[in-house]
Amino acid sequence: MHFALTALLYPVLRAGSAPRIVTISSTHHRRGRIDFDDLQSARSYSPSAACSQSKFANVLFGLELDRRLRAAGSPTISVLAHPGYTATNLQTSGPTGLLNLVGRIGNRLRAQHVTMGALNQLYAATAPAVQGGEFYGPDGRGENRGHPKLVKPVPSATDTDAARRLWEVSEKLTGFSFAP
Repeated sequence: MHFALTALLYPVLRAGSAPRIVTISSTHHRRGRIDFDDLQSARSYSPSAACSQSKFANVLFGLELDRRLRAAGSPTISVLAHPGYTATNLQTSGPTGLLNLVGRIGNRLRAQHVTMGALNQLYAATAPAVQGGEFYGPDGRGENRGHPKLVKPVPSATDTDAARRLWEVSEKLTGFSFAP
């Protein structure tokens, strides 16, 4: 979980020069929402819905972390990035049958190479002009392929009340707490 890893690494990160935390999401965050009554999908599990919820949660977390860092006057910044549609084994290692075939064809015809998919995260982590609270993804149609550009999260992912609630739940679930 991004929350626990960030909490563990934060003391080391904040000691650095111009520290930066990059949270990875995806375009799947656009279909996500947080079901606080079934966060672990124990009552109803769908791989697609779980993926969308986790990517949505990553956006809530990254933006809430940025708000908390700014409020604390920290030099650390929190940035978000997503790789777009990248040819990885994600599309083929889980699905079976027709979905596996569609994933293989999609990877060959529409997906970008993994080096291009990694470019957005690298840009968010290293570009001097990047500011806290920004979100980077590919500049191509639908943010599926291309070079890094500033993108916007879905409006519901900027809900400060949901982000604050998720932060509190994350502290309880992980047993980690940290204040920037």
